Amino acid sequence: MLAANQTYYTVENLTAEAALQELKDGNDRYVLDHVEHPHEGAQRRVDLSSAQHPFAIVLGCADSRVVPELIFDQGVGDLFVLRVAGHIADDAVIASIEFAVEHLGTRLVVVLGHEKCGAVMAAINHAFSEGKLNSLISYIEPAVKAGQQANGDCVISDTVKAHVNLMVSEIQSTEPILSHEVKNGILKVVPAYYRLATGKVEFMNK
Repeated sequence: MLAANQTYYTVENLTAEAALQELKDGNDRYVLDHVEHPHEGAQRRVDLSSAQHPFAIVLGCADSRVVPELIFDQGVGDLFVLRVAGHIADDAVIASIEFAVEHLGTRLVVVLGHEKCGAVMAAINHAFSEGKLNSLISYIEPAVKAGQQANGDCVISDTVKAHVNLMVSEIQSTEPILSHEVKNGILKVVPAYYRLATGKVEFMNK
């Protein structure tokens, strides 16, 4: 684990695998209630005032119970966080990921789903709205179908995980920037699932 008082993480000293391990270590601290709250305070703000160096990108849900900086025990400037209901990788989110990869040199993307996701539940229940919710649900519906095909029934947790995997595939296959970095082994895109009560993040298939 990197020292908590390090000024900032840089792309030169943190590979995708090392970044993933840092997230795992931080989540272990969170689960055990041994958080360090690294990289906070006035000096940290000064250190980052000229540039940012996030070591990981986290695409998560907008759910108020799922806060990446807290559950991974990270501080200011450590994570490039994108939050939208249902952890949707739409064009705006993909463009933001491309920015962090191409201009900030970040080498790890984590797509973080969670238990009892309201957006996924809405897609399962076909809870269509007169507002913009329909556009969000349309991204999740393929995961509902995948969950039904895999299990013969639609379980929320299975659908969340199926949706996470679909978003991972979407990010990995986006041309030209992200797919190129993935194929060259520079960028790693990892699926994950968060347990609300325990605080544990399960890195799927890892």
